[in-house]
Amino acid sequence: MANPVLVEVLRGASVESAHRGAVAVYDADGKAVWEIGDTDRPVFPRSAVKAIQALPLVETGAADAYGFGERELALACASHSGEPAHVELARAMLARAGLDEAALECGTHWPSNHDATIALARGGGSPNQLHNNCSGKHSGFLCTCGHAGGAHAGYVRPAHAAQERVREALASVTGAAHGEENRGIDGCSIPTYAVPLKSLARGFARMATGVGLGPERAKAAKRLLAACMAEPFLVSGTGKADVALMQAAPGRIFAKTGAEGVYCAALPELGLGIALKCDDGAGRGAEVMVASVLAKLLSRDKAVAARLAGLANPPIGNRVGAKVGALRPSPALA
Repeated sequence: MANPVLVEVLRGASVESAHRGAVAVYDADGKAVWEIGDTDRPVFPRSAVKAIQALPLVETGAADAYGFGERELALACASHSGEPAHVELARAMLARAGLDEAALECGTHWPSNHDATIALARGGGSPNQLHNNCSGKHSGFLCTCGHAGGAHAGYVRPAHAAQERVREALASVTGAAHGEENRGIDGCSIPTYAVPLKSLARGFARMATGVGLGPERAKAAKRLLAACMAEPFLVSGTGKADVALMQAAPGRIFAKTGAEGVYCAALPELGLGIALKCDDGAGRGAEVMVASVLAKLLSRDKAVAARLAGLANPPIGNRVGAKVGALRPSPALA
């Protein structure tokens, strides 16, 4: 089944390129509210499921034991841009558990934020693991290990207790199998599992409502999503789509990107979860898709829908700043 074109890229008035994809919108009971394309095909959600991966941090009592509030919980769910606030908060989280960046096994890369990269290089510095966009998530893993007991070395490996806890949470919340047969390794070295979009959408509806989850897990899920919605900058960074989406309706939209054109989102007031994939892996396509879906689902609030529609129709500029085109939802999506 070929997925339909969901995003068109215009240069002038002509369509220059197009992005195909699939969208799943589900409630917590597993009822499809809106589907486009093949939502049964397994996809790797990558970083879009970090809020689910953070459940053990809260459920084990580690978050409370280390005095973590919304800021720390948001960073534990983050794909951050390596700005100073992100780096220093990750460092502080590790310090609560008596650790430093040497314990992180996520690898190193330069900040994705241009200004942060220039400042670091200008000061003669070089990036370390704290600058990795996943350092908040990994700090959460390490703090969970520290509180639960046991060695933290090798915490990224599938058989380590840290990843067994994460795997159980993912399987329980989404209702999809998470095993060796559908496992890959993410960019930050932890396991990632290919599951259907419809399972991810249902999972985020359950995270938002608590329906189908045990009392403690439901409480932890709502706490994590609330933290992300309260601190969207820490989930992402300056100028990032996650921030813009959540700020379009503060406290009402949870949105989290994943690599290779994946997005997961939740609308707690409607009890809905959203998962989508841009087939060619383009982030720009996925961002238009999720903004368009959210605008439609929140269409009764005209001010919010208008802000989201603006995000779903971003301009394309040239090197001198002139508008030369735009992205827009295709008729199949709009």
